[in-house]
Amino acid sequence: MEQAIRLALEHNQALRAQRLNVDQAKAGQITAALKPNPVYTMTNEDFPIFTPKDLTFANLRDNQEFLQSVSFLYERGGKRAKRIQVAQDTTAVTTHGVADAERQLRFQVAQAFIEMLLAKSNLEFATEDLKSYQQVVELNRRRMESGDISDADFLKISLQELQFEQDVSAARLALSQTRAALRQMLGYESVPEDFDAAGALAHKKYVVSIEELRSRALAERPDLLAAQSGVKLANDTVALAYANRAQDLTWEAEYKRNGMVNGVGFGVSIALPFRDRNQGEIAQSKVAVRQAQDAESFTRTGTLTDVLSAYEGWRSAGQVVDLYEAGYLDQATKSRDISNYAYRRGAASLLDLLDAERSYRATQLAYRQALANYMASVEQVNLAVGAQVMQ
Repeated sequence: MEQAIRLALEHNQALRAQRLNVDQAKAGQITAALKPNPVYTMTNEDFPIFTPKDLTFANLRDNQEFLQSVSFLYERGGKRAKRIQVAQDTTAVTTHGVADAERQLRFQVAQAFIEMLLAKSNLEFATEDLKSYQQVVELNRRRMESGDISDADFLKISLQELQFEQDVSAARLALSQTRAALRQMLGYESVPEDFDAAGALAHKKYVVSIEELRSRALAERPDLLAAQSGVKLANDTVALAYANRAQDLTWEAEYKRNGMVNGVGFGVSIALPFRDRNQGEIAQSKVAVRQAQDAESFTRTGTLTDVLSAYEGWRSAGQVVDLYEAGYLDQATKSRDISNYAYRRGAASLLDLLDAERSYRATQLAYRQALANYMASVEQVNLAVGAQVMQ
């Protein structure tokens, strides 16, 4: 299972595409840290193109105006530092989001892997059960030929073989479908078409407390960490909005030739904030803070609810498996063996044999399903906590 999860984390196309969001967010940090470019301006005026007689070298030398200037934007209010912080917060939120996608994929792969193990186990059982029943059919064929049973009784026994063959066919289909579903999650080209899942359904017991699970979930679950980072992002966005309220200065240095005069100059410009003081962006970012706080609170309560639900589901699934292993499996096996033994010696009816066989088959299939449910409940706890607390 761990190998399947590793392959999925490496090759799953949807996850690989989502990881690129982190690279995009990091590129946003580069953009946020850039300083404004200087601006070069060249202005040349008063060329007498409509009076060609004045287009002489002396006239151009003595009367034309040539202006070359360079201006620099000076950002006030700490805008650049706050932009960088917002970009870093965005990267943190995106990174936690990708980690949460990995958490979800890990669970989905584990669940699909368990379903494939269940399908394999059901196919093995159905095949063995079919072989066992074919021996019963063959035995009764000889009994019919020797006159111990009637043709009608043999036909009833023979017709029951169809159910066993249908079980085998259904189990093969289930195995094929679960293999295809798992392959898609692993990355279609990462495994061959006929790959197999190594492992078996098992009832491995763990010792964990609900308090430990809650504590680890609150500290490690990625979607909760993303929500908490979202609150920080919203607060830092408010700070950036206030910083954007400060008006920037534009410094300018120039060289000017006006006729026979060569000179340099400087200037400064600033917008007068009589109307636009970034009120709308400030108000909007403050609302976003309350929204992020509500989202974080909702995610926190959802995390605790998921942990409790998963914990109780794991306990319940374990209790069901314990019931089967405490005696029901042995009882079903003994009942079938006794009925088969008695029927072979004429001490039990055909109805008793078939009823015991059905009970045995139903018990075995239900036990395998209970094991699969238990293993899935373990992965559900890991999903709710956001960490591999049960391995």
